[in-house]
Amino acid sequence: MDIPDDIFTEPDAIDPDTLAHLGPLRRLAGVWEGRGGVDLNPKADGPERKEYSERMVMQPIDAQPNGPQLFYGLRYHTHINTPDDEITFHDQTGYWLWEPATGLIMQTVAIPRAQVALASGRAGVDDTRLVVSAERGRTDYGICSTDFLEAAFRTDSYRLEVEFHPDGTWSYRSETVLVVKGQGPFQHVDRNRLAKVAEADLNPWLKLVRGKSAG
Repeated sequence: MDIPDDIFTEPDAIDPDTLAHLGPLRRLAGVWEGRGGVDLNPKADGPERKEYSERMVMQPIDAQPNGPQLFYGLRYHTHINTPDDEITFHDQTGYWLWEPATGLIMQTVAIPRAQVALASGRAGVDDTRLVVSAERGRTDYGICSTDFLEAAFRTDSYRLEVEFHPDGTWSYRSETVLVVKGQGPFQHVDRNRLAKVAEADLNPWLKLVRGKSAG
């Protein structure tokens, strides 16, 4: 990456309309549900396969400048349950980010088992397939875990593939390579297909701008 001499000056005339500048991430904006999820995870007596239902909310955030670098993005929250669990099976929050100037896409991942990751990839505005990945040990696009997870269920890599379908749905396949204490490497896989149940809201800055215009 080329770093400019001026690392402080932000872009002029940033457009407040995030939904208009999300590039390939625009198709993710909204509220989504899917009931056909499948999870393959490690257990003491061997791999376990579970089916799950998922609700994912993706709402636009205001433009985010890092000096001259500019991101548009979505804040997301996904909540997952399985038919036989009354408690939450999986909860995850984070951001999807798009840098229009370079085609860089990123997903931040935070889960309440005290683990975070920053995954990256590249995409064009009209791409119908997105791929992001992160690796343990990297200081740019890496994975950070607690000492227990490092020792018992070490995460070496994370890869997420997203595919947009002509009917407006989208699907994903998540592959996480774990090193399980006493068992060795394990490929943890999740996949689901989601349909939109509600449109996205406007980002806060655009709401403010439109409110002033209306007044």
